[in-house]
Amino acid sequence: MKTTSSLFLLTVASLFIGCGENGKKTTSPSPDSLPKNNPSFGFEGIKQDYTTNEELSFQITNTPNVKIDSILYYINDYPIAKVTENNKVTYRLSGEKFGKQIIKAVVFHTGKSEENTVNIDYLPSNPPRILKYRIVNTYPHDIKAFTQGLEFFGEDLMESTGNGVGLSGNKGKSSIRIVNPTTGQPIKKIELADSIFGEGATILNGKLYQLTYKSNLAYVYDMTTLKTIKTLPYFKNMEGWGLTSDGKNLYMSDGSENIYVLNPNDFSKIDYIRVATNEKIVNQINEMEWVKGKIYANFFMEDVMGIIDPKTGAIEGLVDLSKLRENVTQHVDLDVLNGIAYNKKSNTFFLTGKNWDKIFEIQLLD
Repeated sequence: MKTTSSLFLLTVASLFIGCGENGKKTTSPSPDSLPKNNPSFGFEGIKQDYTTNEELSFQITNTPNVKIDSILYYINDYPIAKVTENNKVTYRLSGEKFGKQIIKAVVFHTGKSEENTVNIDYLPSNPPRILKYRIVNTYPHDIKAFTQGLEFFGEDLMESTGNGVGLSGNKGKSSIRIVNPTTGQPIKKIELADSIFGEGATILNGKLYQLTYKSNLAYVYDMTTLKTIKTLPYFKNMEGWGLTSDGKNLYMSDGSENIYVLNPNDFSKIDYIRVATNEKIVNQINEMEWVKGKIYANFFMEDVMGIIDPKTGAIEGLVDLSKLRENVTQHVDLDVLNGIAYNKKSNTFFLTGKNWDKIFEIQLLD
């Protein structure tokens, strides 16, 4: 699934700090492309990054020989202040979502107006905790399963697979299956058409929801029979990656930094969060699992599990799982970690990956 990694790094302590879209730290914000009228002012007092403990305090640059009548300020096109002349503006970001914020100033002077914008990043204050784990058990897993979603259904596992192509040229088969977690054998399985790339899946109110990668729709199944009830189009043209549920709504990732909160009846968007650490905005959120009010997720091309606050998008914890991949059979079609299922009875996680021949049961350690 998907293209190339743009994220993570050398050690788990440095995860989410280095390369990537917003990884390079700068001392001044990056302005958007200037309008054709080339505004004669910029911004003073604005940094590149802000955290939850800070507030904006800024004004525009002084413009010689220009008498300013008033200035309107916006953040993400929402008005936040109107000042006369060039008075300083302060604004707390606590009500905004983490991620890029677009600040716009519209300056009125000499019977005309000019506008300019600047981008900043709003990030959590605290770094993620680095968690350790122990392996409780190791079980077999279908080495041909290009795993996209994993979740417990009673005593068994629900697994969604895609039809990704390995380096050997062998192509997987998109499916939904109920699997015995200790033997790895499917108890029940349905396969999708070859044109469909199955993606993340979750169970809610007796229904199983499965995303597709680029078909722009979700399949809804009866959980008992695995018969298709209906399909639901996405709320916009987008890719489907990971899916989980809080027991009421669905949470969907699309490869960006966004996790969308969806109405399970029609897949309409209710809200969204942007995922971030104290160092950067984080994209490529993949398979997800809802556990005790948090979203546990892995990230495409990274053997890492993150713990995300679903209210804010802040990554609160990280687990380095790279050792797991070292303990599966190494073969040409071996692919990335992708599959998180939480067992409530044992308080353990069952983890696997695409074309892995093992499922690992692990317990997180404080």
